[in-house]
Amino acid sequence: MNGQKLAGRVAIITGAGGGLGAECARVLAGHGALVAVVDINLAGAQAVAASIIGQGGQALAVQTDVSCEEEVKAMAAAVLARFGRIDVLYNNAAILSPEQRAGDLDVCNMDVAAWDRAMAVNLRGSMLCAKHVIPAMLLQQSGSVMFATSGFGAQGDLTLSAYAASKAAIAMLSKSVAAQYGKQGIRSNAIQIGLVENDVHPMPAELKKILLDNHLTPALGTPRQLADIVAFLACDESSFITGHTLAADGGFSSHTPSMAAMRGFFERVGSNRI
Repeated sequence: MNGQKLAGRVAIITGAGGGLGAECARVLAGHGALVAVVDINLAGAQAVAASIIGQGGQALAVQTDVSCEEEVKAMAAAVLARFGRIDVLYNNAAILSPEQRAGDLDVCNMDVAAWDRAMAVNLRGSMLCAKHVIPAMLLQQSGSVMFATSGFGAQGDLTLSAYAASKAAIAMLSKSVAAQYGKQGIRSNAIQIGLVENDVHPMPAELKKILLDNHLTPALGTPRQLADIVAFLACDESSFITGHTLAADGGFSSHTPSMAAMRGFFERVGSNRI
């Protein structure tokens, strides 16, 4: 474990039993944080916690359904009982399983159960975690709260309507937290995550190419790149940043929708004069 900008800080990361959340847990632990690995999948959470402990860090696995208030309340209490304080909360947990995707379509074809699940896990879960963790931060007059949102929550698309609506609401929830508790030392920011390659949600090569063509970076994002952003927003280096939504998407959301096609056109005609 090298680098100690989070030494002694206690961080809760939800949805950390695999994928991007797991990488965030490992990276924050590498910066010295004591990490609560929270996930509905206990085996996954335990494996991530064990990997952190194996590298000399401190971690606690906590099984939690973030949509259930009693479980979230118990999770916060367990973290306080183990570590004595909470400094960082990263609301990363979200439902985007194949079954959920199958029902989360355009509005006319929406499975209402899929809509309700998206709101329960993504939005209600983030609110509940903030509700039961922020009081511990208020006691010490400091804390960094982060919310994982998405480009789907900022730009219209052809599917995943429930996921998009929940993520748009999360961005505003983050601003509300920043406004309500900023004077008591609590910072709140959202991370608008773009396409990050990971093993949890593999993507067909053709679709990946379409999306990469609309990035301003040579490659798609990596879990480590996202985790580094989480670590930055968790530490004192970002102490003057709050109420902000940071787009971590390789520039995907920064340009006109026609850019990729126009690039191809300019290459064919040998000029960028319009």
